[in-house]
Amino acid sequence: MHDIRLIRDNPEGFDAALAKRGLAPMSSQILALDESRRTKITAAEKALADRNAASKQVGAAKAKGDEAEFERLRALVADKKAEIATLEEEAKAEDQRLQDLLATIPNLPHEDVPLGVDENDNVELHTWGTPKAFDFKPVEHFELPAVQDGMDFEMAAKLSGSRFVVMSGAVARVHRALAQFMIDTHTSENGLTEVNTPVLVRDEAMMGTGQLPKFAEDSYQTTNGWWLIPTSEVTLTNLAAGEMMEESTLPRRYTAHSLCFRSEAGSAGRDTSGMLRQHQFEKVEMVSVTRPEDSLDELDRMTKCAEGILERLELPYRTVVLCTGDIGFGARKTHDIEVWLPGQDAYREISSCSVCGDFQARRMNARFKRTGEKKPEFVHTLNGSGLAVGRCLIAVLENGQQEDGSVKLPEALHPWLGGKTMITADGKMA
Repeated sequence: MHDIRLIRDNPEGFDAALAKRGLAPMSSQILALDESRRTKITAAEKALADRNAASKQVGAAKAKGDEAEFERLRALVADKKAEIATLEEEAKAEDQRLQDLLATIPNLPHEDVPLGVDENDNVELHTWGTPKAFDFKPVEHFELPAVQDGMDFEMAAKLSGSRFVVMSGAVARVHRALAQFMIDTHTSENGLTEVNTPVLVRDEAMMGTGQLPKFAEDSYQTTNGWWLIPTSEVTLTNLAAGEMMEESTLPRRYTAHSLCFRSEAGSAGRDTSGMLRQHQFEKVEMVSVTRPEDSLDELDRMTKCAEGILERLELPYRTVVLCTGDIGFGARKTHDIEVWLPGQDAYREISSCSVCGDFQARRMNARFKRTGEKKPEFVHTLNGSGLAVGRCLIAVLENGQQEDGSVKLPEALHPWLGGKTMITADGKMA
């Protein structure tokens, strides 16, 4: 949510920041609603003052026996009471229209975010690792002999439809091990606090992190009004909703392993083969709540936490900073980490780490007090994948594939697999 005072003070700057996202100017529309609301509030306050003054004079007129003046003042009080009620109702309606409009406007990009239109204008920050040179033509994860029996899309379609998968045996075990490896690394080495949160949330939680109202079609809603979370960013970030935090408790760093649900609206025809783009998937999420001056450094820290998982798993990746035309609705600046998938001969996104500034905090009313200060400030929030478990499984399978159809598993994962080091070509752990 945007600070209306900043828009009043610098409407040209607000429109210029929106233009970087490819959006038309909106300050005039916003300020017109704001002015109408404020005018009605002022008029209501004046009518209230007039009513109070007339109320004081009613008794005096009655005492003097001036019946005509008494009736005039009494009628004036009644008229002002009705006028106040009308103006307050109109002001409330204008305020709601203003809030509804502000809720649909994306965050403003940070000053150092590169200008661009789409993903083709993203800027590479660095790469890590060298894609393996295979002595044979590598295949995609779902074509590997080692996973043929452990990754069943036909059964999933029978149960739920397209974009679902049933995993079993060695594949399911590696998938579980990856999630445990990520969570254990983040909690024991990266200083994050593990949290287990619900996957069903109220409207307010989805509003707080920006999924509502604009992106309702991207998520699933139950018949009794709950929403299935698209990521545990929603629940972890909303732990700060309505809170007044002490400066000494910041930063707060959380991680959670959860099921995630996305309708994939608008992605028809994209990544229809395999488990790259699913309606239900698992993710290890990271969320930080910080002081404003610390949030950009926290973005770099969060990015390194996610990159460290890939490095431990010996998976080549590259990190890019998203351009103004590609950053998400609630983000001010985003680092995408793209893992190398030899079966596709391409880097594909596996983590997106974003700093949101006070955009989400304003929607959630999440504030803190500096030590020795009385006036509260909004916190800054960040979120990032650490990592998408299914996509990490894909990367492990494709990068570890052997010519005989087996898969060699990363050494870092062995302790979470009871010492097993590979999936044989017939789908067994060995």
